[in-house]
Amino acid sequence: MIASLAGTVTQVALDRAVLDVQGVGYLVHATPATLAGLRPGEPAHLHTTLVVREDSMTVYGFADADEREVFETAQSVSGVGPRIALAMLAVLTPDALRRAIAAEDTAALRRVPGVGAKSAQRIVLELTGKLGAPGSDGGATHVAAAFTDGRGQVVEALVGLGWSAKVAEDAVAKVLAEAGTDVVAEADVPATLRAALRRLGPRG
Repeated sequence: MIASLAGTVTQVALDRAVLDVQGVGYLVHATPATLAGLRPGEPAHLHTTLVVREDSMTVYGFADADEREVFETAQSVSGVGPRIALAMLAVLTPDALRRAIAAEDTAALRRVPGVGAKSAQRIVLELTGKLGAPGSDGGATHVAAAFTDGRGQVVEALVGLGWSAKVAEDAVAKVLAEAGTDVVAEADVPATLRAALRRLGPRG
């Protein structure tokens, strides 16, 4: 298994990045929060796992080993594959997921794209006792500590994709104005990011 990758970031997209490791470009799928910490042209180190299927080999990358372990454990649930496991970590931090499992909070799990009422109950049942006790990350979602809602995460992701902070903030503000709000619910971060990217258009 490819347990980690260290190299130079060459591309960052909405749900993936390319990491050049000694001349070999690895396509790595990751959450918006992990991708927000990557900058094209700068060095990066990711904890990774390789998922092998009959017709594909896909690398998934994480900011830390705990996220990778939760990603791998989540796939032990019937019906949960890499896509849903990654979506779980895009919406919930590892400790937020642990708290949801411990509290049998299926409502929190249903905020994950692709997880309905029955699958949320199954996730609670099958992950109980498997993820360990929650620590003290204090957050229910991946949000930069300096921000109180998902707006900061969207701005950070756009900056990671190469726009300046001001341009990113203006784009997000316009998207939110069109939606009639000034905050981004954590579950709406991916949709808001996509809308901001459409508004900004291709770079370069």
